[in-house]
Amino acid sequence: MVKIAYCIAGVLILIGLVWMGQGSGYFPYPAESFMINQTSWVYWGALAVVVGLVVIVVTRNARHRSH
Repeated sequence: MVKIAYCIAGVLILIGLVWMGQGSGYFPYPAESFMINQTSWVYWGALAVVVGLVVIVVTRNARHRSH
């Protein structure tokens, strides 16, 4: 279960970084993407990164309490 939580967290962080890159225009791929240079996607990406980090922290805390 811990590995699944870490995988989900990693995917959330990766997706969030891609969304932030596209929203800010630093990662304009694919060129026809509706997300490029759209500031709202920077915020959605940051939220996804934060949620991924929270999943990691909660998983680590739960793991240490169970030992």
